[in-house]
Amino acid sequence: MKIVVLDGYTENPGDLSWGALEALGELTVYDRTPADKVVERIGDAEVVYTNKTPLNAHIIKNCPTIKFIGVLATGYNIIDMAATKAAGIVVSNIPSYGTDAVAQYAIALLLELCHHVGAHSDSVLAGEWAKHEDWCYWKYPLVELAGKTFGVIGFGRIGRRTAQIASAFGMEVLAYDEYSDQMEKTDFCRYVSMNELLGQADVISLHCPLTPSTEKLVNQSTISKMKAGVKIINTSRGALIDEQDLCNALDSGKISGAAVDVISEEPIRADNPLLHTKNIIITPHIAWAPKESRQRLMGIAVDNLKAFVDEKPINVVNQ
Repeated sequence: MKIVVLDGYTENPGDLSWGALEALGELTVYDRTPADKVVERIGDAEVVYTNKTPLNAHIIKNCPTIKFIGVLATGYNIIDMAATKAAGIVVSNIPSYGTDAVAQYAIALLLELCHHVGAHSDSVLAGEWAKHEDWCYWKYPLVELAGKTFGVIGFGRIGRRTAQIASAFGMEVLAYDEYSDQMEKTDFCRYVSMNELLGQADVISLHCPLTPSTEKLVNQSTISKMKAGVKIINTSRGALIDEQDLCNALDSGKISGAAVDVISEEPIRADNPLLHTKNIIITPHIAWAPKESRQRLMGIAVDNLKAFVDEKPINVVNQ
């Protein structure tokens, strides 16, 4: 069985082993694959793994030996699902490897917005404290979270875990999910409508998938319903936010700060308006990336293929 990994570098830049996958077949791993090389590199492989390399209908048609596609991520919008289903290809994703890592990172972004730890450390290392006439100083307003309201949009595994951590800080947690019947009852949050969440939250953290109904969920209209001075966190998908509308709200002060780990087009374009606004933190899509999280991803990726070989596929997303 020939196995090809099209873009393995972000999953394993060298600190993990492909050995468990190699044990299942003849393995070829590419760090990255440009669009015009995908068909050539897949060749006659039966198993293809991809993280962010798109597999469209043209590729599926021209690679007739593919029997299994493993997504090295949770999201699978890079794959033409209709084409894979028509071709009888099983597609499996990795649904829950990064719950703790992403929740931790969402809170880290919030704490950075509240305290600007990095900026204050840079200030001290640049000599400002040594020259200051007072024993302490701060360059940004500092924010205490206890007693404030934390709004979670999207209450799946990561949303619930993030809400749980926010609750531990003494925040009141409000939760909204498009599929309200799937929301598990908890003792650390209150379920509300979208409008109630927008109107009451001091912090809004996005944890919903990107769908036609959630695309540009944060826009001029929804921002107008938010409290003045609200903070926005996004560790989910960049296109959940209308980036120009977010910039306008940051510049006006309606939104006091935003921290995003995801952008509508990645890598970020040099002309993205978020690069030229104030009170924003942008990181390069790394919430998922601690070694522990990537090791879990690798393990599940291997388990997905083993289950397929045993004719009992798991985590299938194109049934």
